[in-house]
Amino acid sequence: MKNYDSIIVGGGIAGLQAAIQLGRYEYKVLVIDAGYGRSTLCRSYHNVLGWPDGVSGEELRRVGRLQAERLGVHFVQDEVVQAVSKGKPGDGFEVWGKSGKGYDATTLLLATGLLDRMPELPGLKSCLGLTVYVCPDCDGYEVINRRTVVMGSGDAGAYMALTLSRRTQDITYVNHEQRAVKSELLAELQKKGIIYVPEDVQEVIAEENGSIRGIWLVSGRQIEAERGFIAFGGNEVKSDLARQLGAERLENRHIVTDPRSKMTSVPFVWAAGDVGVHAEQVTIAMGEGTQAAIWMNKALLMKEEKNTYKVMVRS
Repeated sequence: MKNYDSIIVGGGIAGLQAAIQLGRYEYKVLVIDAGYGRSTLCRSYHNVLGWPDGVSGEELRRVGRLQAERLGVHFVQDEVVQAVSKGKPGDGFEVWGKSGKGYDATTLLLATGLLDRMPELPGLKSCLGLTVYVCPDCDGYEVINRRTVVMGSGDAGAYMALTLSRRTQDITYVNHEQRAVKSELLAELQKKGIIYVPEDVQEVIAEENGSIRGIWLVSGRQIEAERGFIAFGGNEVKSDLARQLGAERLENRHIVTDPRSKMTSVPFVWAAGDVGVHAEQVTIAMGEGTQAAIWMNKALLMKEEKNTYKVMVRS
């Protein structure tokens, strides 16, 4: 089992940014990537510096990996399912993938992200990030004065519709699954003029270029729309490795980290990106990846200095 200075679990935006930074420190770095994640579904980020016309998550991942590989960073496609500490803090960690392969490193960064819960609706994924969105902070701008349908479930969908109501006055909230909505939220929807439809979605009507034209309901009714948002709640926060290592998590399973260093409650284990506690923004994920890598470097330097001191004393 080859020993690395750092293993990054997750090859999304946070993981790649950390890999680039650690590669520039000339460490032996391994990125273990399952090959899919939230960023692979987004067809176009419009709020990233330097990309006014948008850039896809796949493109960011592609160029990010190339940049990291130029710095000597290694990549393997695998899904890590187990992580264990090798002993006392500083002794390192072993992680194991679904492939059965084991990987060994002194420091560990969890950049495993989260996955949005959404039903398998025909036409939906072809529109994601182009005309159907998940994050009002990222893409609320895109629905300004446009006919918008919120496909959601229960309170989560109601909150999304209300959040978007300052951007457009033409919103329909379709409560797929017909989960209960608080009475005060229903009253607020009515007050804002938001049409409420408690019915399942059958299909998203999508053009070949990823434009949404509307949705079909199971009743056969069509709702026209120029833009869409999804808000089903219950997103999967991929923090089970943190649990295995004993790192502190919130009730919603997001990993708690030190605000300055992004280190978890377990020494030599860091977390960055959507798996942590933050606003779930691609640009924030980039910053956290760099932030974590800087402090991983500090930890590795301190460990090297201590080992050097021990050798000097013994000799």
